[in-house]
Amino acid sequence: MTSVKLESIVCNEPDESELNFSDNGSSSKNVVYQLLDQIHNHDKISERRGLSERFLRWRRRYLPVDGDNRRDHGSGKQSGPLVSGTAYCISSCSMIIMNKIVLSSYNFNAGISLLLYQNLISCLVVAGLDLSGVVSVEKFNWKLIKVWMPVNVIFVGMLISGMYSLKYINVAMVTILKNATNIITAIGEVYMFRKRQNNKVWAAMFMMIISAISGGITDLTFNTVGYTWQFANCILTASYSLTLRRVMDKAKQSTKSGSLNEVSMVLLNNLLSIPFGIILIILLGEWRYVISTDVTKDAMFWVVATASGFLGLAISFTSMWFLHQTGPTTYSLVGSLNKVPISLAGLVLFNVPLSLPNLFSILFGLFAGVFFARAKMS
Repeated sequence: MTSVKLESIVCNEPDESELNFSDNGSSSKNVVYQLLDQIHNHDKISERRGLSERFLRWRRRYLPVDGDNRRDHGSGKQSGPLVSGTAYCISSCSMIIMNKIVLSSYNFNAGISLLLYQNLISCLVVAGLDLSGVVSVEKFNWKLIKVWMPVNVIFVGMLISGMYSLKYINVAMVTILKNATNIITAIGEVYMFRKRQNNKVWAAMFMMIISAISGGITDLTFNTVGYTWQFANCILTASYSLTLRRVMDKAKQSTKSGSLNEVSMVLLNNLLSIPFGIILIILLGEWRYVISTDVTKDAMFWVVATASGFLGLAISFTSMWFLHQTGPTTYSLVGSLNKVPISLAGLVLFNVPLSLPNLFSILFGLFAGVFFARAKMS
């Protein structure tokens, strides 16, 4: 073959004349090439079709163009804060009533021991749900524990101060004094998250301050120790909500999967609080009281205490759920839905001695809470 022929063989696809095949051989070879080309083209078409279908599925999921999809997505987004807020209100109301019954009606003088028992129940329930496959819990590590520790210290202080304030103050006044938490949280949002509050919010907070001062002055069952515990509780509750909001993202980055769901956060919070509770019970000598008191021999007391433990789990889960759906100020507010029924129930169930000025202060505080909620939504 000449050099031109060699070049044509190297540079171009071979045909029957160049390969010097017979007519029958070339026909058979052409059939084979046609079949291979059809298979190759079919594979390309299938690949393109698969990519197209995957793209369409991704677009329907993340970029909905249909009006119904947009409406469904929007309604789900709007109902999230409402459902989580309602669940938090119910669990927190029930928790306050139940703790008041244990501490006051049974005259149980070991609030930290009660707290430890509630947290232990929460841990056992969550662990049982995880083992049964109902919920999924993230595996904890030391890096995550170090990140979460400041939140847990504040969490323990918040629960202990809340326990002792309930022992000395009636439920209605506790709910009114908790308005101070909203004020501290709103100020914290300004400095920590650069979130500006409108004039209506500041006006509502001024009303809350007036109601708290007037309520304390006219409170017939005023107790200095109880009020001190309650104001400490307001500071710790505001600090908890603000710190929790800031730590959540960092905590997720500390896990192997890069995520941390609400159930895992609840278990982590309650699990880390148990060592703190044991240390405080030993240092303060509560364990001697728990062993010697006759209250712990009453079966009904354990029923109520156990119920409070389950409510503690509910409030832990719903509080994180609600905070995740909204923000620190809305979380600490808990809305007028929480304050109105809990105040009325506290006055009726525990036969609180009440004067007309004190009743007016309580109602004014509830109105301030409602006004604050509307101001936050505007």
